[in-house]
Amino acid sequence: MRMSRLSLLLLFAAVLVLGFARVGLGAQQRLPLAVRAALKGAHLPVSSVGILVQDVSKGGPVLAYNAGRAMSPASTMKLLTTYGALELLGPAYRWKTEVYVDGPLSGGVLDGDLIVKGYGDPDLTLERFWLLLRGLRQQGLREIRGDLVLDESFFAPANGDPGAFDNRPYRPYNAVPRALLVNFNAVRLRFLPQDAGNVRVVADPVPQGLRLTDGLRPVEGSCGDWRSALGMEVRSRPGGAELDLKGHYPAACGEQDLYLSLLGNGAYVYGVFKQLWSELGGAIKGGYRSGPVPPSARLLETFQSPPLADIVRDINKFSNNVMARQLFLTIGAEQGGPPGTVDKAAEAIRAWLAAKGLDFPELALGNGSGLSRNARISPRHLGALLLAAYRSPVFSELESSLPIASVDGTMKKRLKDQPVAGHAHIKTGTLEGVKTLAGYVFDRKGRRMVVVCMINHPDAAAGKAAQDALLEWVFGRP
Repeated sequence: MRMSRLSLLLLFAAVLVLGFARVGLGAQQRLPLAVRAALKGAHLPVSSVGILVQDVSKGGPVLAYNAGRAMSPASTMKLLTTYGALELLGPAYRWKTEVYVDGPLSGGVLDGDLIVKGYGDPDLTLERFWLLLRGLRQQGLREIRGDLVLDESFFAPANGDPGAFDNRPYRPYNAVPRALLVNFNAVRLRFLPQDAGNVRVVADPVPQGLRLTDGLRPVEGSCGDWRSALGMEVRSRPGGAELDLKGHYPAACGEQDLYLSLLGNGAYVYGVFKQLWSELGGAIKGGYRSGPVPPSARLLETFQSPPLADIVRDINKFSNNVMARQLFLTIGAEQGGPPGTVDKAAEAIRAWLAAKGLDFPELALGNGSGLSRNARISPRHLGALLLAAYRSPVFSELESSLPIASVDGTMKKRLKDQPVAGHAHIKTGTLEGVKTLAGYVFDRKGRRMVVVCMINHPDAAAGKAAQDALLEWVFGRP
């Protein structure tokens, strides 16, 4: 039976469409040559990489490579926490810290306890805590004859081991979340070389429970990795800790800073309170203890945080793990009722995703910051999250929180003098064995592209050049 001319044309067109579809699928699975070369140069197998690139205005990916594989996202998990918070809590959400008095207050003297109730403020820094205490002085309070009582009931009791993640319990990024967390529970050590050739070490703040012994010796030579040359021993003692510094400090390093989390939360808050309160002309006779606000107490002062939109910028620009974990627990407390827990936060995030029609079966949220070996998401689903965010009313707040390539945050030193510089808003993530990035790139034609790249491999740190090559390819692609 002879086929008509029209039938032959239709059959030919169908074959062409099928062929182009197959070519397109193949193109999606082919890594750009520059990316492949950079991976080869870093001795990283292509099987360790998951990539998704998609135009926000198009239906399918430009590039998808191992995109469906569940991988460790490191700090790119903060995108899920911060975007979820912006929609669930709202960009104008503010944390509060309340201060109560329990006892008669007359002539500036409180004959009783001062109670501070925290609601998880991630940004209660040393400066902002000083402002809170200054407000109390403006209320006329001068002397506290009772105790400082800390009410941290808005979050579930924090029983985590700060050294569980990487056996570095004194690093501030490992601080355990608290409903009342002051200054990230961190002490800043300033290393100040003196004219006489010695090195002076100054702690700021200086909580009452901290003792510092300085045994550093200045040496000649280049600065290098000066932190590794420090000998540091931390010893617990009743009501605090003692830090012994020993070893060498290269004079070429000049002035440097080191942040450490050395005290338990109660001892730290009380120590900082007592130091700042004294500097403001106040006095406190008692000690500290934990406990709820008693029914007999009356509210004296309420202190508010900056709005969530500002907090999200700090979290994403500088990849602040402690702030992200505080935010995650806040979601749990606000959506599931206090006390906030990781499980309540995860349940709230999953319900929010489901309401948006997003199903990520492989998703494991961990603690919401990415500082976890259990967190998992696929590049495809992280990309789907970024596509959904683009259509969200809070998109401007989310995108503006992301580091800009070669401009600020964790991307400040990357891609200098490259065409993509200033055109990419990218969240980065780094753990041992994990190197990731995710965000948005404006290509040379002004198209906004979602880009996700995850590398999971023992030598993942060597993958930075491949990720930069991917961003350059996305910017300059035809």
